[in-house]
Amino acid sequence: MVERAKRADARRNEKTLLEAAAAAFVASGVEAPVRDIAARAGVGTGTIYRHFPSRSDLIIAVYRHQVDACAEAGPALLASSATPHAALARWIDLFVDFLVTKHGLAGVLQSDNTGFEGLHTYFLDRLLPVCAELLDAAAASGEIRSDLEAYALMRGVGNLCVGADSDPRYDARRLAGLLVSGLRRTD
Repeated sequence: MVERAKRADARRNEKTLLEAAAAAFVASGVEAPVRDIAARAGVGTGTIYRHFPSRSDLIIAVYRHQVDACAEAGPALLASSATPHAALARWIDLFVDFLVTKHGLAGVLQSDNTGFEGLHTYFLDRLLPVCAELLDAAAASGEIRSDLEAYALMRGVGNLCVGADSDPRYDARRLAGLLVSGLRRTD
């Protein structure tokens, strides 16, 4: 069976729903009521269920949408930033924002729902190459050290983000910024 491409208005509607759901998840966690998500999107709850028959379908779609947005931002930042290091720093800010706004998602992703199994692989497959491209560009320009792998940087940033949502005094973005600043060449 060949899947037809969605019409432009259907893609816009789905994007609006995903962004509304993401905002609701940030505000209330992944258990945010569907009626709240619908209100944010300016649609009825039936529209959400038509696009996403179950909560897990919606969670998966939001997660993938946000991973895709972070992945797509990398090349755009590299093309528009003053330097590759500046692009890397801005992308790490986006990555931190992505990580710290996943209220309740980590627990859901570790649940028994088989639909969530491939999300971590999807996350790595989409974001590791982007981070590697930014690191390689900054190293090739001579701005940063060349001995760091994308996985190590992403893992380090991820570890800096653990618990950031439960302590308002903890600023994961600032610490990740210090980490990225520390990548600069000193010789």
